[in-house]
Amino acid sequence: MPFCSKYIPIILALFFPSLSMAADEAGAISQVQPLDLTQHWAGYLALTVFAVAYILAMTEEVTELKKSKPMVFAASLIWIFIAVFYTRAGMSEQAGVAFRATLESYGELFLFIMVSMTYLNAMEDRGVFDSLRVWLLSKNFSYRQLFWITGFQSFFISSGCNNLTTALLMGSVILAMGKDCPRFVALSCINVVVASNAGGSFSPFGDITTLLVWQKGVVPFTDFFSLLIPAIINFVIPAAIMHFFIPQQRPAAVMEAQEMKRGAWIIIFLFVLTIITSACFENFLGLPPAAGMMMGLTYLKFFSYYLQKTSNAHSVLIPVDLTDVKIDHFAPMKYMNNPPAEANQQLAKELPFDIFQKVANLEWDTLLFFYGVMVGVGGLSFIGYMEVASHHLYGSIDPTVANILVGFASAFVDNGTIMLSVLTMAPDISQGQWLLVTLTAGVGGSMLAVGSAAGVGLMGQAKGIYTFTSHLKWAPVIVLGYFGSIAAHFLINGRYF
Repeated sequence: MPFCSKYIPIILALFFPSLSMAADEAGAISQVQPLDLTQHWAGYLALTVFAVAYILAMTEEVTELKKSKPMVFAASLIWIFIAVFYTRAGMSEQAGVAFRATLESYGELFLFIMVSMTYLNAMEDRGVFDSLRVWLLSKNFSYRQLFWITGFQSFFISSGCNNLTTALLMGSVILAMGKDCPRFVALSCINVVVASNAGGSFSPFGDITTLLVWQKGVVPFTDFFSLLIPAIINFVIPAAIMHFFIPQQRPAAVMEAQEMKRGAWIIIFLFVLTIITSACFENFLGLPPAAGMMMGLTYLKFFSYYLQKTSNAHSVLIPVDLTDVKIDHFAPMKYMNNPPAEANQQLAKELPFDIFQKVANLEWDTLLFFYGVMVGVGGLSFIGYMEVASHHLYGSIDPTVANILVGFASAFVDNGTIMLSVLTMAPDISQGQWLLVTLTAGVGGSMLAVGSAAGVGLMGQAKGIYTFTSHLKWAPVIVLGYFGSIAAHFLINGRYF
């Protein structure tokens, strides 16, 4: 061991001299200020390309063009424009270092979300979410009771899962229970969108906005939970008003047994342990949360190995055609009212548990979409647009007003993009203001159905019942909850200002 620690660095330096000089080179380049291209053709082209790509991503339901395609293409074009200009100016190294810094930020986010989605797929495979759906249907709750139950479940589930996954899972429950009551479905979908966005805003790993803020290090892990009460108020105020418009009838009870498969509770425990590991890595070791999540993935991989080795090989049923078999966290929506797919799902349930299948079935379109957004915004920041926006937004306007406007902007633009832009601006504001913008960016998307992934996903799931117009009718009520949460934040968390 002493020999290795003494001579391996020397050997690496001899065979890979670029490694030994990389840090010094990066440090020297980073000291050079980037060029202001906001008034140059490269800047104008980059801004136009990003805007067009984002419009195409927002109209995915209409064009049926996967949102990742235009965003990744736009991000590539933006950095091509930057690289062409910097190469002509003899500064290509600086552009390369800036791109790698942006890529590093995305890499951390990608690994975190990948592990989270893998666990969700594993829990879906073990029947955790399907068991929840059947349990609710068997209790003969009234529509009003189900309205609140699905709302609070969405609120707390989204604090550990992303809002899109939570909304789709709860949406499948709502559609199954309210097939004879369209009003219940429409109002419950609105409630789920608001609750999912609110629930993710107080947890460091509940939403893309809080995850970005946590990984950036501007808000400590424990301080996020000070937003719990404001988040509850954001959800409860509109729900309390919509409650009186929910029919008082009860849906027909469904009496069917649905047991979770072997290992379900252990996987739930391992997911919680993974989140704790991630928090400990960040708080006590100073390592990125993604590093803790990757260690947590090994918990699931070892348990997957155990399940495979202890499974009864004689009871395994393998379907002849596996082309339609795909199990992921969107499974309840895909298999509902689809007998062929449901039949294949039943066969797939007998397959051995394979962790790599869960990784393969991730929502790759969403992961690549975030690549396009983060790399594209990083390019616009390197050009100089984020500094200009920061100057106008936080330089001449009160930070409270600016952060409230950020929340309204997130009703039109994805909140992850909004928060990434704010973090890139890096305004000099107090801890209370950082918590405020985390809250407003997280819950602001609830004002419009297209303001968050949860709303867009549910519109596609409950076509003709939950629509942009049906959500817009209740926008004033949602705005009331928005300002109620802001007031609660100032009242409860005044010590942070």
